[in-house]
Amino acid sequence: MELLFEGIKKAFYLLFTLDSEVMGITLLSLNVSGIATFISLFIGVSIGTVVALSKFPGRKIVVSLINTGMGLPPVVVGLFVTIFLWRSGPFGFLGLLYTPTAMIIAQSVIATPIVMGITLAAMQQLPKKLRLQILALGATRLQMVWTLIKEARLPLLAAIMAGFGGVISEIGASIMVGGNIKGYSRVLTTATVMETGKGNFDIAIALSIILLALAYLINLILTYVQQRERPR
Repeated sequence: MELLFEGIKKAFYLLFTLDSEVMGITLLSLNVSGIATFISLFIGVSIGTVVALSKFPGRKIVVSLINTGMGLPPVVVGLFVTIFLWRSGPFGFLGLLYTPTAMIIAQSVIATPIVMGITLAAMQQLPKKLRLQILALGATRLQMVWTLIKEARLPLLAAIMAGFGGVISEIGASIMVGGNIKGYSRVLTTATVMETGKGNFDIAIALSIILLALAYLINLILTYVQQRERPR
């Protein structure tokens, strides 16, 4: 218990003194995970909507692949992103390995199936006759899709929360493709693992508390928006 109390005290100290290293790590965590979530939202909602509204051969296989991807192990993603970005890999010439950009790529791959799966489920739950009603009112197909997305906005907000929560807290892929380089690619999760390995439990607990507080704050904002938009 003493370690826990020391960690809490350390967390408040680091926050109130605006420790430059901790602030840098926190901002990088927000930046990487925020961009990755935005990318996954764009790709995931687009593909999830297309799959939900389309009928084509092998659709059930595609849906099962999307559902499987929702539980994609981060270390597997980290492995394949590392291989592709390795010096002798297909995209090694870009020099992206061990950079924040590589972390964004890996986290986007992790979050996209989550957003895609929730979007797919949300769009499938909408009444099938709703599409016909929208088209009957003179809407174009693009307008119809946009209207359906707005109708499914509440579960889509849940998709954002799930996607962001999945990447802000992941460690395997980030440490594999980012390298945990001080002042450059070190985020809250990788820093926590490093400090724990060094036996600095007070700092590790402090970083964990900051990570939990950050995740809670973002989800609190999204939950507030979601509940405000809830039909009464």
